[in-house]
Amino acid sequence: MIERLAISGYRSIRSLVLRLDSLNVVTGPNGSGKTSLYRALRLLADAANGRFAVSLAREGGFASVLWAGPEKISNEMIRGETPVQGTIRKDPVSLRLGFTASPYSYCFDLGLPVPVESMFSSDPEIKRECLWRGATLEARSLCVDRHRSSLRCRSVKGPWKEIDLSIPPQNSVLAEFADPFAAPEIVLLRETLLSWRFYDSFRTDAEAPARRPSLCTLTTVMSHDGSDLAAAIQTIREIGDHEGLAAAIDDAFPGSEIAIQKTPSGMQLSLEQPGMLRELSAAELSDGTLRYLLLAAALFSPRPPELMVLNEPEASLHPELIEALGRLILKASKWSQIIVVSHNSALTELLASEPDCVPIRLHKRLGETILEGADLISQRGWKWPSR
Repeated sequence: MIERLAISGYRSIRSLVLRLDSLNVVTGPNGSGKTSLYRALRLLADAANGRFAVSLAREGGFASVLWAGPEKISNEMIRGETPVQGTIRKDPVSLRLGFTASPYSYCFDLGLPVPVESMFSSDPEIKRECLWRGATLEARSLCVDRHRSSLRCRSVKGPWKEIDLSIPPQNSVLAEFADPFAAPEIVLLRETLLSWRFYDSFRTDAEAPARRPSLCTLTTVMSHDGSDLAAAIQTIREIGDHEGLAAAIDDAFPGSEIAIQKTPSGMQLSLEQPGMLRELSAAELSDGTLRYLLLAAALFSPRPPELMVLNEPEASLHPELIEALGRLILKASKWSQIIVVSHNSALTELLASEPDCVPIRLHKRLGETILEGADLISQRGWKWPSR
């Protein structure tokens, strides 16, 4: 479980350290930085699959995702005594992401590449990448250390070993090096990050993939677009918590049951509802009903991830379904760490009422994303490695 998440130099986030628990709710006004926080988490997960450059390019390139404000914000600027203005930059351009967890913690520092004559010269490069044991980055806890193209690893009590490996500057060591003997920590951490799941773009329009039949194959992890919804639900019914899933459906739609039929075109989902003389197929379901079923299939996965991030799960849902969704998320937080990004007050209040929930309320100050109620003490405990 992630204990602390650190972000520096990303979009509206100049510097932010968040303490997390098993259930975390991120909320705030529009434009407060919720989406930036969500995208930063996705970029952190991309460390494991070597898609840094691709992800940043889709966001407009490295320059477009960097913190655009002044390097330092003085108290005079905050009080309005002086205008917000830039100064001579003292620190290098940097985008840094990291987290602490048990047993391993991780961070990386992205910077500007060495100028070369190439059409790909805007791709950022990793200046420093570290993996250490425990929550505190110390010389004795560091077990994987990368300086640009130089990589060294060591066991718990052993000496440092230089790794003879040419690592592309834009790729993470997690994606490029897999030696279970020289650095088992890298293998374990990569598998952890690859298991993270993000759900934020379920389509529910008439042409949505979830409305079409899905392939007839065991599906322990539903795809991000829900194209295998029917197979995912049938998998839960056969090898997962089928009783919990049935209870969640009944909680939202009393007396209703899901039916899965195997057809020549694939597995077809339908919903049996009281008073209806026939089942309604996925193509006929309302947007809100289909979205709830998609969320249920994701949260009841027979192979739950270590971390699941839900971005505005309440979209398209009728207000009467919010409480059922909240109870669904609360149950899933017992076996996965959950981060919910939402501005629905009913949902956030329901989740925040749980003792293990960490409410994270963001707001803007001079264009910078700030954690409400944060002080210097709450932001302590994190140290970025130098380049």
